Amino acid sequence: MVDTTEVLVVGGGATGTGIARDLALRGLDVTLAERRGLAGGTSGRSHSLLHSGARYAEADPVGAEECIEENRILRRIAGECIRESGGLFVQLEDDDPAYFEEKREACEELGIPAEVIDGDEARRRVPGLSEDAVRAMAVPDGVVYPSRLAAANAADARDNGATILTHAPVEGMTVEGGRIVRVELGGAEDVEPDYVVNATGTWAGQVAAMAGVELEMRPTKGVMVSVYYDGLDPVLNRCRPPADGDIVVPHDHEVVLGTTSVEVDDPDDFEEEEWEVEAMFDECSKMLPPVADAEVSRRWWGVRPLYAPDEASRGGRGISRGFFVVDHAADPDDETAAGRSASPGENVENFASIVGGKLTTYRVMAEQMSDLVADRLGADEACVTDERRLPGADDPERLDAFVEAFDARSPSDEDVLSPSVRRED
Repeated sequence: MVDTTEVLVVGGGATGTGIARDLALRGLDVTLAERRGLAGGTSGRSHSLLHSGARYAEADPVGAEECIEENRILRRIAGECIRESGGLFVQLEDDDPAYFEEKREACEELGIPAEVIDGDEARRRVPGLSEDAVRAMAVPDGVVYPSRLAAANAADARDNGATILTHAPVEGMTVEGGRIVRVELGGAEDVEPDYVVNATGTWAGQVAAMAGVELEMRPTKGVMVSVYYDGLDPVLNRCRPPADGDIVVPHDHEVVLGTTSVEVDDPDDFEEEEWEVEAMFDECSKMLPPVADAEVSRRWWGVRPLYAPDEASRGGRGISRGFFVVDHAADPDDETAAGRSASPGENVENFASIVGGKLTTYRVMAEQMSDLVADRLGADEACVTDERRLPGADDPERLDAFVEAFDARSPSDEDVLSPSVRRED
C-alpha cells in the first residue's frame, strides 16, 4: 500500500511541526514523518532559551531582529508553551565593559528593550548572584518548553487535516526525472508526495543524500545540566563573547546550565564527555555561585543543525545562528532570493531543506519554507501562524495531553510536564 500527499514534511521538531501546521492552515494536504517521537532531536535537547535578540545584537542584527519579533509573537500565541521569565546579561569583574556597552547600544538601535542596572540591584533581583557582578542589562528573554511547543503545533496541523506519523523513519527515496516520486517509511506506508520538505535539522545532510543531493552540515554538540535550584526568576547570560557555560535557564524548581560547542562527525554517535559537565559547574557558578554544589537532576547533550557554508563564512561559534531555506530545484550558479541558498549536486525539482536557525525563530522558519512550498504548488492562502494561538495554549494539562499523544517528551522540559507524561528512566 502507498499513501499520497501534496507535501511530505520529514522531521518532527519545532520547525517541522511548524511547517506542517502552516501548510495545513493554508489548505494543503500534509503528512509529517518523524523517526522518533516529536521533538526527539535538537528541539527537545536544547537549553530552551527564548531569545530576545540581545545575544546576537552586536554581531548579527538581522538575526537579532528576527528573535525579538518572534519572541513577541510567541508571547501572543504560545501561552503555557513558554515562561515569561525575563533575562539579565551579567557583567562580572573580569568581563570587558566595552563589550557590555557595544551590546547595549546595539539593542537600543534594534529596538530590543534593555535596562541597565547596577550590581546591587541585580543581586536584589537575583538572590545568590555573584558579588563579582558589576552591572547587568535586563532584556525580555524567556524560556520555551519544546515538548509542548512541537506537540501543540502538531495538534493544530492534525486538526486541520494533516497526518502526523511518529516512529516512522525515512528509509529511502526514489527519484525519477528529477523528482522524488516515492519515499519509503519504516513503520508506516510508503508515501508518494508532490513535494518533500527536509526539516530534519542536524540530520538534513543524510536525508538529502537519499535524494542524491549534497547538503553539507557541520554539527556541534552541547551539554545541558539541570540541577535542583529554587528561586531564580530571569535567564542569566554572561555578558561576554559566546563561550562555554554562559547561560543559566530557570525552570520551576530547577535551573539548566549550558552549554558547550564541540564539532562531531556523527550526530547519532559521539562522546558524552565529563569535562563538559564539569565546565558547566565551573563557568555557570561564576555568575550564580550556589549552583556549584547543586544536586544534578538530569543531563543531556544536543546537536546543533549548523549549515557548513554559513559557519565557514562567519568563522566560528556564536557569531550567528541564521537559517537557510535551500531550494534543491535551483541552479547553484543562479542568484537566489534573500534568505535562501541554492544547493550543489543533482537538482531535484520537488525538494527543499531548511537548516540552521534557533528554537526561538522556528515559526518564521516555517513561514518562509511554507511560502516556498505554497508558491511551488500554486496555493494562494497566506500565513496566519503569527496571529493564530496554538491549541491548548492556556491549558497546561491539554498541552501535556498533546505531548503524550505524540510521544513528545523531551529532556529539555521534562521537569515541567505533568507527572503522567514524564519519563521514568
